[in-house]
Amino acid sequence: MTKLAFASLIILSAGAVTAEETRQLESHEHGVGQLDIAFDGDTIAMELHAPGADIVGFEYAAESAEDRAKVDTAVAALARPLDLFVLPAAAGCSVVQASASLESEAAHDEEDHASHKEDTHEHEEHAEDDHKGHDDHDDHADHDDHKEHAADAGHTEFHAEYLLNCADPSKVTLITFDYFDTFPNALELELQVISDKGATAFEVARDAPTLDLRGMF
Repeated sequence: MTKLAFASLIILSAGAVTAEETRQLESHEHGVGQLDIAFDGDTIAMELHAPGADIVGFEYAAESAEDRAKVDTAVAALARPLDLFVLPAAAGCSVVQASASLESEAAHDEEDHASHKEDTHEHEEHAEDDHKGHDDHDDHADHDDHKEHAADAGHTEFHAEYLLNCADPSKVTLITFDYFDTFPNALELELQVISDKGATAFEVARDAPTLDLRGMF
């Protein structure tokens, strides 16, 4: 799924999703994922973020064959949204597009760190003669920064996006979260649901895995 497909629906209430758009990988809480759902006509867009520990039981980079197999199985499961988030049959919903992936904080950090070093290098070219005494300090700071990035390199998060088409989306009055059965380490999902009536926040927990959406249409 392209980012544009999801963004075109979320724009219905851009202010309501600002917090999610600025969400950082390091801010997540183990056991708690984030699910955004947007209704627009006969279309439903969904976006899921979940800590690696919730989905596969670990957050370090998969190295062993067993770990890689767990990640592959999880990604395949996350790509089947109607098995995880069960909608009423009367709504007649089907999957138009679905994508799932494992994201690592290390990849984001490496990009940011490389950009920072490039900017620093450019600045030093203009002030090389005046700041030679600071070169060793800058190198030391870069080294410390790199060490901090390396310490966080194992932080991972699963991300999935879905686009559904429903014959009668107004019949989506209840969502049953089989997600918790599929992923035993997941404890809670924080939801934001957007419809033409506005945006509403919900929390769905393992011990009460249903969401009543009556009144959202």
